[in-house]
Amino acid sequence: MKTALNHVRANVRDLQLAVQWYTDVLGFEIDFTYPPDSPAPSYIQFKRSEGAIFSIMAAEPVGGRFNFYIADVDAAWQSLRHKAQVIEPLFDTPYGTRKFTLRDPDGNEIGFVAENGNLEKRGHHGSVSTP
Repeated sequence: MKTALNHVRANVRDLQLAVQWYTDVLGFEIDFTYPPDSPAPSYIQFKRSEGAIFSIMAAEPVGGRFNFYIADVDAAWQSLRHKAQVIEPLFDTPYGTRKFTLRDPDGNEIGFVAENGNLEKRGHHGSVSTP
């Protein structure tokens, strides 16, 4: 079976707190809510440039890891490292990326990743598969 991931949803305990964290801390922008025009939506979808849609919903259980590929991971690290709990500080992976991971208020792990074009300069060669 071949698949293409096009939507990821994180379950959160307190939707309003989560919306505030994703918009104020990470700078995400709301695309739409469900039910539409409801003063108390249960689902929030964020805007995206490409790749999978990311959304949050008030539901149990909570917990998961989501990696967002971005153009400038170093700038994002400088901007976000003091605004949220850091799980993994910025580092170069052995498989060709540079990344860091934060924890949202519900314990979800939110990673930010960029392709690392400087690995050859640092003595890394070849590719390593990840589990």
